[in-house]
Amino acid sequence: MWSPPPPPLPLQLRRPTLPLLPQGRRRSRRLNRIAASQEDPLTALSRVLWGRALPPSQLVLVVRHGWTAAWRLLMRQLAPSDPATGAFTRTPSRFPAVVAAPSPGARLHLYVGLPCPWAHRALLVRALLGLGPRLPLSVAVPGDDGAWSFTPDSPDALYGKRRLRDVYAARRGGFEGRASVPMLWDADRREVVCNESIEIAKFICTLADADAPDLWPPELRQEIDRWYGVIYPSVNNGVYRCGFAQSQAAYDAAAGELFAALDMLEDHLSRSRYLCAAGSGMTLADVCLFTTLIRFDLVYNPLFRCSRRKLVEYPSLHAYTREIYQMPGVAETCDMAAIADGYFGTLFPLNPGGIQPVVPASCDREALMKPHGREALLSPAPGRQQQGATASVG
Repeated sequence: MWSPPPPPLPLQLRRPTLPLLPQGRRRSRRLNRIAASQEDPLTALSRVLWGRALPPSQLVLVVRHGWTAAWRLLMRQLAPSDPATGAFTRTPSRFPAVVAAPSPGARLHLYVGLPCPWAHRALLVRALLGLGPRLPLSVAVPGDDGAWSFTPDSPDALYGKRRLRDVYAARRGGFEGRASVPMLWDADRREVVCNESIEIAKFICTLADADAPDLWPPELRQEIDRWYGVIYPSVNNGVYRCGFAQSQAAYDAAAGELFAALDMLEDHLSRSRYLCAAGSGMTLADVCLFTTLIRFDLVYNPLFRCSRRKLVEYPSLHAYTREIYQMPGVAETCDMAAIADGYFGTLFPLNPGGIQPVVPASCDREALMKPHGREALLSPAPGRQQQGATASVG
C-alpha cells in the first residue's frame, strides 16, 4: 500500500544576506575592537564615529553651548555675580561681628580650612600670638561637593561631626545658609561667635598675653583700617573677582584694579618694612595681605587668571612675603599641598579636569626660606606714604 505523502514543509522566507560594504566592514571591525579592547569606551567610540578627524562642527557647537550653560549655572551658586555686569559679588557673612563677647572662661573652638585665605587669617593670628594651647582647632577639608567636611585624618575635635554644616546646625536657633570658614564657636553657649575673618582675627588679638605681639594696637587701628580698605577690595577679594568674573569687562576691571594695587604695594614696601607707621612692626593689615600673597603664584596666577605678573616678579612684595613666612609658627600654617588641592581639585567650574599643575619653584619651602634682606628697612612716618599710596589706587 502506498503511504500518504509527507506534509509539505512550511514556506520560510529569508532576507538575503547583503554583503557588507567596505565602510560597513570597517565600522563593524571597529565595534568589535571596542568590545575586545581595554581602551576608554568614549575614546574608542569617537574613533568609530569620525576616525581621527575633529568632531563635526555641529557637535562642537552643541557641546560648547551646553557646557557654557552648565558653567553659568554652577557659577551662580559658587560665585554669585551682578546680572548686569557679570562681576563677582561676595555673599555677606551670616555672623559678621562678635555681638555678645564670650565670658572670660568660655570654651572657644576655632574651625578653619587650610586652602582658605580667609580662614588662614585667624590661623595665622593664633600662631603669631602663641594661642595654640588656649584656642583649640578643628580643620575642615573640602568635600567632593565643595562643602567643608571632616575626615578620620582631620576630624571635628569638639563634636565628632561629619560636616561643618552639622556644627552650625547645632546652635540653638538652627542654621540655614553657607557653612563657611573661619568660624569661632562658643561651646558653652552652643553658639557661633562670628564667621567673618577680620572680626575673628581682631577678637583673637584680645585673647593674647601681655608679652605677645600686638597686631591690633589702639593707636594704629585707624591706619590698619585704611590699609584694609585698599587690600580687601583690590587684592584679597580682587583675585576672586578675576577668577569668578562672568564677563570679559568684569574680568578686565578686576585685573586692572588688582595689579594697580600690587604695583602700589610694591613701591610702598620697597621703602617700608611693613604697611603701617614707624616702629609699629607687623599688624593685622600685614596678616590680611600675606594670606593672599602666599597663594598668588601657586593658585591665583594660573587658576584665577591673575596673569599679568607673578609675585616673584615683584622683588619687594616677594621678600616681604618671605619675611613673614619665616616668622616663628607661620610656615606651619601654610600647607601648599592642601592649598593647591583645595583650589584645583575643588573648584570644578574653573578646572573641570581636576589636574593640578606642578608647584612653582618660588612656592616651595626652600625658596621661601631664602634671606629676605628687609632688616634695614624702616616703616614710614605715620600716614604720609600710606595716604599717598592709597590715593594712587583710587
